Amino acid sequence: MIGLRFDRHAEQWGAMTQSTSAAERAVEELLLHDRKILALRGEIREARLKRFLLVSTYSSAPTLMLILFVGNIVAWGHIDLSRVNVACIPILIALLILCVIVRANSTAIDIWDNRLKDRWEAGHAAGKKIDLELALERKRLSAASIDLPTETRRHVYRETVPVAIEQYRSDGLRYRRVHNFFQGVIIVGSLATSTAASLAETPAPYKWITVGTSFSVDLAAGFTGYFKFRERSFYLQQTADSIEEEYDAVNLKFGRYKSSADDEAALLEFTERVETLKNDQRKRQQQLDQPTETPEG
Repeated sequence: MIGLRFDRHAEQWGAMTQSTSAAERAVEELLLHDRKILALRGEIREARLKRFLLVSTYSSAPTLMLILFVGNIVAWGHIDLSRVNVACIPILIALLILCVIVRANSTAIDIWDNRLKDRWEAGHAAGKKIDLELALERKRLSAASIDLPTETRRHVYRETVPVAIEQYRSDGLRYRRVHNFFQGVIIVGSLATSTAASLAETPAPYKWITVGTSFSVDLAAGFTGYFKFRERSFYLQQTADSIEEEYDAVNLKFGRYKSSADDEAALLEFTERVETLKNDQRKRQQQLDQPTETPEG
């Protein structure tokens, strides 16, 4: 009788150990998918940066020569640009040397990495984007085949919340910086325009300064009003603060989770609250993406 009970407990322990091992293997498989996805995203960013460096380097010298050519034609007989031409000669030589260096690096093949040359090609980033989509699909299929308990999935979801908070805050900070930049252009441009226009007899260069600053102010005001950078930053920061408040409340058991004795019930309510905040943010984002309606006259 005692031996039968021992065998039964041994079978249950073996089943629990096997189930735990299967769950751990499934989690490790998902982590491998995440590692591959992060590596592909890094390769895409690197390929885009190298392609931008290649294109900007190749186009810098011809652009400078074109500007000098057009400037000399326009200023012929009016303004002496000989000093400007002489000053631009070292810059042009430096740009040509940079083109040679970038060209040598882009055509070289490292003995340790035969794909170094491919990273400079135009279609490399597009090919990696296809690989990224396939990797994401493999992860979704792998996650769908894993039979993890719902409670485990909710715990995993809770641990991914800090990443979402950081993403909302970084996006909000980026929009805030863009908004501050355009506001600075509007303030400085308005002062420069009014100062240049208030001159009694405005010479020709100051007239062009007035036109340029006025155009910059109108352009900055148009971008700010259309894309609504300040509103986007405010809503993203508000969503990040609200999600962080829920995250701290469920971990420290205060607020709405103070009287919750069941951790699973508190985790379920936390998941519902976070998803509601995310959905509200998506709705606000969609509203901001809608064009501003002009009143009919």
